[in-house]
Amino acid sequence: MINLASRHCIPCEGGTPPLPREEAERLRSAVPDWALDDDGKAIRRQFKLKDFKEAIAFVNAVADVAEAEDHHPDILIRYRQVTFTLSTHAIGGLSENDFILAAKIDQLHQERFARAPSARAEA
Repeated sequence: MINLASRHCIPCEGGTPPLPREEAERLRSAVPDWALDDDGKAIRRQFKLKDFKEAIAFVNAVADVAEAEDHHPDILIRYRQVTFTLSTHAIGGLSENDFILAAKIDQLHQERFARAPSARAEA
């Protein structure tokens, strides 16, 4: 298994090609709760938190990680549901950075926000 959470994002240069779908699928196996979009240009995951306040706390914690990695997700908040979408906008598709940040988000959720099975994140 690939340990992406221990790695760090590396800035992408313009002209870097996005990952081919096969490589994206391989990396997605390390973050199995994330779904690859049909066009293969983004991954996304929805989390269900206890309430709105916890959802905002989770988003703020992810923001700190995203800033430290200099790689930022698109975020949608609906009451206690938070959806993160990751794509490397500079290259118009997925890079390894998206999977690294996804693994870090999963780890953060598991360590600070996960509870009993009924409160687990939803894919």
